[in-house]
Amino acid sequence: MELFDVYSLFDVTPVRGSLCKVWDDRGQEYLDLYGGHAVISVGHSHPDYVKALSSQLERIGFYSNSVRNPLQEELAHRLGEASGYPDYSLFLDNSGAESNENALKLASFHTGRDRVVAFRKSFHGRTSGAVAVTDNPKIVSPFNAVHKVSFCELNDIAAVEAELSRGDVAAVIIEGIQGCGGINMPEAEFMQQLSVLCRKFGTVLVLDEVQSGYGRTGSFFAHQWYGIRPDIITMGKGIANGFPCGGILISPEFQAVKGMLGTTFGGNYLAMAAAIAVLDIMEKENLVANALEVGEYLKASIPASEQIREVRGRGLMLGIEFNGPVAELRRRLLFEKHIFTGVAGSNMVRLLAPLCLTKAEAEQFVNSLKDIL
Repeated sequence: MELFDVYSLFDVTPVRGSLCKVWDDRGQEYLDLYGGHAVISVGHSHPDYVKALSSQLERIGFYSNSVRNPLQEELAHRLGEASGYPDYSLFLDNSGAESNENALKLASFHTGRDRVVAFRKSFHGRTSGAVAVTDNPKIVSPFNAVHKVSFCELNDIAAVEAELSRGDVAAVIIEGIQGCGGINMPEAEFMQQLSVLCRKFGTVLVLDEVQSGYGRTGSFFAHQWYGIRPDIITMGKGIANGFPCGGILISPEFQAVKGMLGTTFGGNYLAMAAAIAVLDIMEKENLVANALEVGEYLKASIPASEQIREVRGRGLMLGIEFNGPVAELRRRLLFEKHIFTGVAGSNMVRLLAPLCLTKAEAEQFVNSLKDIL
């Protein structure tokens, strides 16, 4: 049997990692500025993280959500305090796509409505509802296309108001910063007006913080830079540093009904041990502040070049937009300079480093980029 061939693979096989570094099966060291697609938050194989998971596995690894799991309760309390949302409730699942799926379902239950407003260049996941609100025709099958979704341009508040005024929109879903769409930043005034309009028309505001959250932008969630409080916040990726885990924070206005949401693996003991360890390390090592400081240092250090159109983003969620395709540049960074980076579209190098990135490591990337340019 062979693997279903859906990924374009680089000829690199990582076998070991430590914080922002990984090593392949030939012993070559790489600087990881992509974090496995924003998943590695506190660093590869952080010793405290490894200890927490190992210790939990020695006790119990799994049981269903039909029994009480004190680790879920501990995570809910810790996450509420760390994020600034102690009055919200937590529902746990396994991934960012599931989180967005559950958020949209909950919004529809809450409002009794069936239509959603999303944004051009958005990405919210690959499950049925999450795909439907993603602006990428390549991944939307006929089965996904049955959902009632309207797409607006980011930062076009008049277009959003026109949709909401019809009175049938259950939810508006928006990323704190658009990731796969090209590190596109919502304007502060737009986000504030969006929040007001959702309240006015009884529409649930869902903030997708799967990629932009968990300290990546130098605030716990990216939307907190805009001074708003959404109804539902979705999480994934960095929440457990590589162990599959996701969740949604839910406003006190929502009523929980038994059986409304459910999951087999969500909130399992190992995921909770991993997620609690992430919060411990983030607090102990002041990683949210580090993400802002090192990220802004990195952003300011990227050299001016006729090849670079714009550098945008915040903290350690950065995009370098070039005037032409970046495939060859990315290949050279990987195989000549031994640095992992990502892309967004054909012209952007996307940087999503672990939150423990140091200034010295940032300089390593900048110097390597200068050499290639």
